[in-house]
Amino acid sequence: MRYSAFQIVRQALRGHQGWPRAWGEATAKPRYDAIVIGAGGHGLATAYYLGRNHGVRNVAILEKGWLGGGNTGRNTTIIRSNYLQDPSAAIYEKSRSLYETLSQELNYNIMFSPRGVMMLAQTEHEVRGYRRTAHANALQEVQTEFITPERVKELCPIIETRGPRYPVLGALWQARGGTARHDAVAWGYARGCAEMGMDVIQQCEVTGIRSANGKVKGVTTTKGEIDCDKLAIVVAGHSGVLAEMAGFRLPIESLALQALVSEPIKPCMDVVVMANTVHGYMSQSDKGEMVIGGGADGYNNYTQRGSFHHIEETVRALIETFPMISRLKMLRMWGGIVDMTGDRSPIISKTPMENVFINCGWGTGGFKAIPGSGWATAEMVAKGAPGALAAEFGLDRFREGRFIDESVAAGVAH
Repeated sequence: MRYSAFQIVRQALRGHQGWPRAWGEATAKPRYDAIVIGAGGHGLATAYYLGRNHGVRNVAILEKGWLGGGNTGRNTTIIRSNYLQDPSAAIYEKSRSLYETLSQELNYNIMFSPRGVMMLAQTEHEVRGYRRTAHANALQEVQTEFITPERVKELCPIIETRGPRYPVLGALWQARGGTARHDAVAWGYARGCAEMGMDVIQQCEVTGIRSANGKVKGVTTTKGEIDCDKLAIVVAGHSGVLAEMAGFRLPIESLALQALVSEPIKPCMDVVVMANTVHGYMSQSDKGEMVIGGGADGYNNYTQRGSFHHIEETVRALIETFPMISRLKMLRMWGGIVDMTGDRSPIISKTPMENVFINCGWGTGGFKAIPGSGWATAEMVAKGAPGALAAEFGLDRFREGRFIDESVAAGVAH
C-alpha cells in the first residue's frame, strides 16, 4: 500500500483497521541469491539498493535480535558531510543528498530535518583545521563555510561564546546538514525491502558461515541452514565475530559509545552543535529533549548501557558552553557498540572468502552514512567489486599503508 493523504482519510473512516503490516513475518527459504547479515540501517539500505539499483530481489536480511535494535536505534541522529579527506567527503555527501529525498523515495516519513550542523572551533588549532576543511570542501563541491563567533551566537542564542576555558572562536557550518528519525530510517528501508519481495527475518542469529573451495555456500542459523550465492556482513560492532566465522580477521576493535537525553523542555535550539574540544555534541529533539553525546569508551567492550563517569565527563564539559543545561534532569541514557578501525574510516570491501563482502568500521559516524553506505555496498555485492564510492575503503589499504586518517586530519571522526 502506498501511504498518502487519501489513504489516511480512507483508513480513518474505517477505524484504522485496514492498514497492512509494513513488513511481514518471513520464513527463510532454502536458498537466496544474496543474504545480508544485519537488519540495522546499513544492512537494510544494502538490501534495498540491491533491489532498486541492481534488480537483485531474491534477498534475505537476517537479524539476530529485532530490526533496528542495534546502533541504528542508539545514536544521536546527526547528518553531515563536511569531511576533509576526498573519499570520506564523497561517500558522506552522497549519503546526505540521498537523505534529502529519502522520505519521498521510500514513501515513509523519516523526519529529515536540515536544521544545520556547526562544529565549534574553541582553540586556534581548530580554527586553522576547520578553515582548511572549508577550503577542501569547496574543491569537493560540498557546501560548507567557516563562520564567526557572532554568527554562531545568532544561530544558537543559548550558547556561551566567551567561556574562560573554551571560548568560541568560530565554527564550521553546514546549513544543509541536520538530523533524521533513526527508527524511521530503518523502518522505511525495511518496508521498501518487503515491497520488493525480500525476506526480513528477525530473531535469526547466524552461528556459522559455510564454504566450499574457498567460496561461500551459505550460513548456519538458529533457524536452520540457508544457502546463498553472495553474502554481505553488515553487523557493526559484531563484525569481528562474523569475520572469524568466515576465517579471516579484521583490523577493528569494538567499544561502547554513550549518549543521553534530558527531560523535555520548550524549543530553545534549532541547530546541531558539535564541540570537539570538550568532546560533546547536542541537539534538541522534536519532543523537546536535549540529545547529548560524547566520545567512545576508552576500553574495549560490548556494553549497551551508559556509565556515570563517562556521562558526567561529557556533561561537565558541555555545561561550560551551554550553561542552561546545568539545571536539566537526565531522562535516560544508553550505549551502542561501535566498530573502530585504526584510521577511523570504514571498510567496504571484498574478503578472503569468495563472494563474501563486508561493510563495517563506521565507528561513531555510522548513522549519517546509511544511504551512501548501502548504495556503495549494494553496488559491490551486485558487481563483485567495489565501485567508485567504495574503492578507497578496501581491506587492502591496511596492508599497503593507504590510510584514510580522518580523525587525525580533521580532528574528529564523528
